[in-house]
Amino acid sequence: MGQFNQTSPDSFILLGLSNVRSVQFICFFIFLLIYLTTVLGNLLLIFVVTMTPTLHTPMYFFLSNLSVIDISFSCTIVPKILVNTLSTQKSISFSECAMQMYIHLVLGATESILLAVMAYDRFVAICRPLHYKIIMNYKLCICLVVISWSVGFINSLILVLPTLSLPFCGSNHINHFFCEIPPLLHISCTDTRLNEALLYASAGTIVMCLFFFILISYAHIMATILKIHTLTESYKVFSTCASHITVVTLYYGTIMFIYLRPYSTYYQDTDKIVSLLYTAVTPMLNPFIYSMRNKDFKGSINNINKQVNVHNFLCLDP
Repeated sequence: MGQFNQTSPDSFILLGLSNVRSVQFICFFIFLLIYLTTVLGNLLLIFVVTMTPTLHTPMYFFLSNLSVIDISFSCTIVPKILVNTLSTQKSISFSECAMQMYIHLVLGATESILLAVMAYDRFVAICRPLHYKIIMNYKLCICLVVISWSVGFINSLILVLPTLSLPFCGSNHINHFFCEIPPLLHISCTDTRLNEALLYASAGTIVMCLFFFILISYAHIMATILKIHTLTESYKVFSTCASHITVVTLYYGTIMFIYLRPYSTYYQDTDKIVSLLYTAVTPMLNPFIYSMRNKDFKGSINNINKQVNVHNFLCLDP
């Protein structure tokens, strides 16, 4: 323990995206807009699903859980970015850095699994429609969500503990806007090949297996869609998957770029932009991608709006 304290700094300095003051002000307002949009958009999705009985289906249950993850993602990363963007002391304590890294890895792994679960839900709905309610029952949905979170917590623990045990006896400046494993490995003053191998093994096992599972699910879905003779009906069925495909492509693409490429090709500025996509931009876009093209969801918003207007009218009516 004594050696650990000697080689571990009390705090790190997050260099952020830019040290130009005018750019920092622009970044602050952009991140603030992203943060407010993410929280309000995902809260709206959760509220509408909760208040609409017709949306109490497995798909919207998983979407609500995804919104919880997105809100947590944003609240874990963005507030610290906002504070450090305008602050001259861009420090983060060792314990705060450890907690931020642990939570963000939990959320990342959980969202990866949940996106695969949603692909399975679409597979059953399209390829096994007559058995959908039997297969995707309430107990299975709860079980899948619990498994997603459990794997996230365990996987994050396996990755974070070895990273925190590394000696950081050199510079404590992290060329990033939050605490993530690759930049921490970069500033460690010891051999990190074992940590890199553990990172590749974990990311490879979870991300690649889930990604191939999603590809297989959509291969079966596409085969089923091609058997539909009516073009209009084929488009209607495919449109129910388009939003999920968009999110999977954006999220898995950025995760693979960060965690599954050789460590020797680590580019700090590029990695910061890519990390920004899956930690801030994707959580903001998810509720809009999933809901704005969904007639059921938009219809539910209109119904809630009408109910609120009627209630206000009755309250104001003397």
